[in-house]
Formats: sequence, structure tokens, C-alpha cells
Amino acid sequence: MTDRADYVVVGLGALGSAAAMELARRGHTVVGLERFALGHSRGASHDTSRILRHSYHTPAYVRLTQQAYDDWARLERDAGTDLVTTVGGVDLFPPDAAIPPLAYTDSMSEVGIGFDLLDRADVEARWPQLRLPDGAVAIHQADAAIVPAARGTRTMQEQARHSGADLRERHPVTAVRDLGAGGLEVETPYGVVACRGLVVCADAWSNEVLGHLGVRLPLEVTLEQVTYFRPERPEDFAPGRLPLWIWMDDPSFYGFPCYGEPTVKAAQDCGGPIVDPVDRTVLPDPAMRGLLADHLRRMLPGSGVPVRSVRCQYTLTPDRDFVLAPLPENPSVVVGLGAGHGFKFAPTFGRLLADLAVDGGTCTDLSSYRLDRPGLTDPDYQAHWLV
Repeated sequence: MTDRADYVVVGLGALGSAAAMELARRGHTVVGLERFALGHSRGASHDTSRILRHSYHTPAYVRLTQQAYDDWARLERDAGTDLVTTVGGVDLFPPDAAIPPLAYTDSMSEVGIGFDLLDRADVEARWPQLRLPDGAVAIHQADAAIVPAARGTRTMQEQARHSGADLRERHPVTAVRDLGAGGLEVETPYGVVACRGLVVCADAWSNEVLGHLGVRLPLEVTLEQVTYFRPERPEDFAPGRLPLWIWMDDPSFYGFPCYGEPTVKAAQDCGGPIVDPVDRTVLPDPAMRGLLADHLRRMLPGSGVPVRSVRCQYTLTPDRDFVLAPLPENPSVVVGLGAGHGFKFAPTFGRLLADLAVDGGTCTDLSSYRLDRPGLTDPDYQAHWLV
């Protein structure tokens, strides 16, 4: 059988669900294809929570966060549900931090985002749960917030279906054929979908899909792990009492106040091994848990003992920048990739990917996220993942 649609979206995690939602709400016929069940735990859009923040290392990223806040608010209005929980956030820089604070303060200042620059005494006076070394500084951003991961993705899928999108789970892509002026054909074990445009948001399986068109990106997939700790006094770690935090060094860690349960969630950023997404474990790593627990004992005493760990994947570009771009040789195929820090931008990415698919461009400058940039084309490019 051959079905027909205006657009096919491959991959229905956060980015793909947002793209399907945005294309469908504009009146286009959309088929979304997900190789696993919707809401599966083999990618990067499951579990409880993600960080939404303005603090970033370039003005372009900070401006993109402004759009993200607006698009999450629009999604809340459209869905009639609350998704954003504002708790404030601190970026914590020990002396000689591997991630320089000046890039963050300069970027937010240029865009006009307010923040407080705090020393160790300031931090420990405001949040006595935290312990910092001498000489540490912190950037406090009051608008930092939590957005729900699995529930946020499910909300975008529901909105996509409400607008008429046909979302098909357990439909892996087995072939993609470029028909030139005739569009494209996307094949699954259950039939073919003919379309005029294809949006690939397949994350760790991006190269598997793009390979049908002779394209391969220099991506690495790492297996990460978040761990939940149970404090003896969870009320001391509640939203309003404890902010989101990011330890801006190498290794880099991040964490949340209690959110939906009396536990504190924390993880290392880019701390896991490189893996094959098809053949990787789902079991917790005791060494990764131990490294994280040691950090929390020093920085967040009272956070308690670890009670469970959850695995997830990062699909990383060498420069840690996103991919939001058409294929240079085939602009009817658009690629979206979050590079391990894209969930906060998911509704925005859906809108921008829809712009690229339908109009061939967007008002937002996406030149840093092109497919022909040095980070993706220079074979000698040195990968760096700290941001």
C-alpha cells in the first residue's frame, strides 16, 4: 500500500512530536513514524524533568531561549495544561572552572536577560543546602524552570493528533527514495508513504534514516544516567527552597529540586560511554552513580542516598551545536537534532523545522546549525562537549 501525505516526520521524541504538531496545526497532512512505542525509554525524551533556562554561552543561544519560553507558554495555552514550573537556577563555577562564567554573563547581558552574580557566601546564605569551595562564583537566573519530559512529549503528540496528524508507533523506516520533482517515498514494513517533504528527528538513529539518501553525520551516541536521591528532609529541597543547579566544570553535573516526588534528581553531563543505540544496556552503572554521589555529598549534603537510576542517550555533534537544517543536496529533507541539550527548545524546534520544511527558511538565524559547518564537515575537527 502507498499512503500520501504532505510531510513525513521520522522519530517521535520531543523534537519530532513538536515538528508533527506544528506542521499539522498549519493545515498540512502529516504522518509521523516512530520505530518504537510512543513514549519509549530508549532515547532522550522520557523520564520526569528537563531544565529550561536563559543562561547560555553565546548570545544566539540566549535569544533562542527567549523563543523557547514563548513557545512553551503557547503550548500550555493550546493544551490547557501547566507545563513550566519556575524555580530559579544557579550556574556554579568553582575556581578555574573548565567552563568560563564570562561567556555566560556577557551573553545574557548582550541580550538583556537579568541575572545576579553571587560569591560563595551569597550562595550559602540564600541556599544553605549548598556547599561551595572557596573562590567559587555563581550566576543566578530567576526565570530558570522545570519542564516535564515524558508528559511534555506526550502533550505535543496529543496536540499533533488533535490537529490531524497520523502518528504511527512501531514503524521503523526501511527505505527512503528521492523521486526528484515527484517528492519522496518513505518505506516501512507496513507500506510506503509518499510525501513532498521529510523531517528527520530520529536522534540516535538519524544516520540509519539518512543513510538511505547517502548521507552520514559524524555523531556519537553516549549512554547517560540520572539518579534520584531521597533526602531525610525533602521539604528543604522543595521548589522555592532549592533552585536548579549546574556545576560548570569538568566533570559537569546538574540537578533539580524535588519535583513531583520527595526525591532530588541529579546527573553528570556527557559522562557516559559511547555506545551502539541498538545494542546497549539499560542497567544502571554503579561507577557513574558513585561519582555523582561523591559530588553531591560535597556540594549538596543532605540530599540523601540514591534510590534509583535511569539510563538515557545523548546523540552528540562534535561541536555540541544543534542541527536544524535541510540537506544541502536535497532541501526537501530537513534534519533536527538536539545534541543532548535540546529538550528545552522542543516546541521552538518544531516551529523552526516546520518553517524549513514548508518555506525553505525561517526568520531565526540558524546558520550555526547548518549541516555544512566545520564541526560536521572538517575531518580534523576536535570534538568538545562542555557547554
